[in-house]
Amino acid sequence: MKVLALVVPLLFLALFVYALVKKVKLYDCFTDGIKEAIPLLLSLFPYLAAMLMLSELFEASGLSAKLTAFLSPAFRFLGIPPEIGKLVLLKPFSGSGSTALLSEIFSVYGADSYIARCACVAYGSSETVFYISAVYFAGAKQKRLGKPILIALFSNFCAVILGCLLCRFL
Repeated sequence: MKVLALVVPLLFLALFVYALVKKVKLYDCFTDGIKEAIPLLLSLFPYLAAMLMLSELFEASGLSAKLTAFLSPAFRFLGIPPEIGKLVLLKPFSGSGSTALLSEIFSVYGADSYIARCACVAYGSSETVFYISAVYFAGAKQKRLGKPILIALFSNFCAVILGCLLCRFL
């Protein structure tokens, strides 16, 4: 395992040696890259700020808890434990919020429980759809968000259902 920890530093060292052999000015290339990144950050910031604020409002308003309670019978029918319903709803909005929920599930139900296994699968098999969409569509010229977001949300939900089904057998 200690050998794997050396891969990234050795890769950087090899890159620097290669650049020295080719007589590339590393610092100049680095600063040129940063200059190109600043306009991207400026165009990306409003989308990211909106997504972060909306995810925080979703949680702080209590809408998340009410929606979880409303959907828990449907989740139970589909094989998703209602205890992870909040995680399933929050993951498309916030990665850090869902990480906090995952560790809360571990502390309440134990890391080896069926609910914790389902939570791990739900966390690992889904993505922060709205964050990724904000990043991707900030640079896109045509901003048709509807279909890609619906497809991503549907895929995430199917992955959670299938993952919970597999956890039942494993």
